[in-house]
Amino acid sequence: MKKTGGSSGIDFGRRVAILRSPGGTPSGRIDIRAVVVIAVLVVLSLVVAVIALGIGDYPVAPDRVLNAIFGTGTRIEELVVTQWRMPRVLLALVLGAALGVSGAIFQSITRNPLGSPDVIGFNTGAYTGALVVLLVIGGDSGYYGTAIGALIGGIATALVVYLLAFKRGVQGFRFIIVGIAISAVLASVNTWLILEADLEEAMSAAVWGAGSLNGLGWSQAKPVMIVLAVLVPFVIVVSRRMPMLDLGDDAAKALGIRAEPTRLGLIIVGVALTAVATAAAGPIAFVSLAAPQVARRLTRTAGVALLPSAAMGALLLICSDLIAQRAFAPTQLPVGVVTVSVGGLYLIWLLAREARRQ
Repeated sequence: MKKTGGSSGIDFGRRVAILRSPGGTPSGRIDIRAVVVIAVLVVLSLVVAVIALGIGDYPVAPDRVLNAIFGTGTRIEELVVTQWRMPRVLLALVLGAALGVSGAIFQSITRNPLGSPDVIGFNTGAYTGALVVLLVIGGDSGYYGTAIGALIGGIATALVVYLLAFKRGVQGFRFIIVGIAISAVLASVNTWLILEADLEEAMSAAVWGAGSLNGLGWSQAKPVMIVLAVLVPFVIVVSRRMPMLDLGDDAAKALGIRAEPTRLGLIIVGVALTAVATAAAGPIAFVSLAAPQVARRLTRTAGVALLPSAAMGALLLICSDLIAQRAFAPTQLPVGVVTVSVGGLYLIWLLAREARRQ
């Protein structure tokens, strides 16, 4: 493969652009294929978003959607597009990106394509926290009460899994196995809570547990985007050390990286992203599992990367939500039903592929 950006004399095995400081010294490199893939995924996500904003009981043409976004449409178009539909579309994009990044973090930590929050059980723990608020505490908890319960449940589950998996450090395989076991226990608890609840409350909890963007507006979208914006700097800081951890703990220590504190910081950030997404829309499964691996195959990188995973997660969730809205119209399915259906097929393929490799 060719390389670009100067005469460093290093063959990276793929096309890269060499970044140089004002003095001419190489200061970094950019994978050209990864940049192209990210750009294509972002453009596709925006195209699907425009289509989603225009589809519904009051259809709006794509050009009129753009006019409404930029404030040059009619009053009814601006109302429909910016007030009724845009919060759902924005949540699909940002939550999909958050789940993709979270999945990439955990797959990097565990060095295993199955190491995603939904497989390890953090989504299940968040669902348990929400069910405790909805069915046990009861009262007028509302959206924010359920969201806080989901956050606490996801974080508590992550803490339990980490402590049980810790033995002179956290090994990826042990982390996944402990997570699957905890997830199975919590799934049983969730089933028991629903069976013991009143019919109306149980139905409401079951719908929330499927993962849904239905009925979400600006009152839910704004706090989610604020929290995710606060988490972005932490994601940037911890992501710089992910490639070093991929080399192994001994190599990371040789480079001056304290492996276990770095791994714990990555886990906290990954759990926070998953918990925020689950608190907003319920446990949306398989986006965290599929997005990093699909992005990795498109970019052909050695390991999972955050930006491609975020772009792929956003595209997967916005497409899944569009299918959930229109495939069975006028009925709107929870988006989690679509992601589980698609993700289940992907999981079967992934398990079969890993079995062949073994």
